[in-house]
Amino acid sequence: MEQRRADSIARILEEEIFDGTHPDGTRLDEVRLAQRFGVSRTPMREALQRLSLSGLVEQKPRRGVFVRQPSPVELIEMFEVMAELEAVCGRLAALRIDEAALEELADANTRCRDAADRGDADGYYHENERFHHILYRESGNAFLADETRSLHRRLKPFRRTQLRLRGRMDQSLAEHDEILAALSRGDGAAAAEALRSHVAIQGEKFHRVLAGLKSAAE
Repeated sequence: MEQRRADSIARILEEEIFDGTHPDGTRLDEVRLAQRFGVSRTPMREALQRLSLSGLVEQKPRRGVFVRQPSPVELIEMFEVMAELEAVCGRLAALRIDEAALEELADANTRCRDAADRGDADGYYHENERFHHILYRESGNAFLADETRSLHRRLKPFRRTQLRLRGRMDQSLAEHDEILAALSRGDGAAAAEALRSHVAIQGEKFHRVLAGLKSAAE
């Protein structure tokens, strides 16, 4: 229960950082936030820790927790690395994935489609995250999977935000279909390229995320 509450609080605070309620450099008072959300300090600390892992806040010893928005350059660099890590996962997974895991991926994608049909961006993100985590696991390289999951956590709020761009969920689904097809036929090069394109932040997606950062800064 406390873990779910911490996740919920973290999502609310993410939104408030993006919409400018908590501008860059703002100190987030743990005691006041715990009172506001009607929780003990433990889930509040866990929520702030989640924001810290995604880089949206910085915990400074003896000073507290402060909002920290990444610069556009930092964001581009992180997504560039993320795209390449996922591409490697896809290339290796195409060689190693079995039928049971392919069925897991297909199920996650079906659930993504159901969420898209409902217009549920958060529900879509949840199943989309499952889709990608299966891919990391099926790379068969535990070190690579751990590093990819770590950067995935850091980019989570930005990946979730761009899903709200009109038409993005449908586009993402089509990209999932392409990834699944490449994996099913064991085509590592095609799987890598499909994932690289799927994850890369460019064009309209990038402008949407930048708009969120600009809004928060203002």
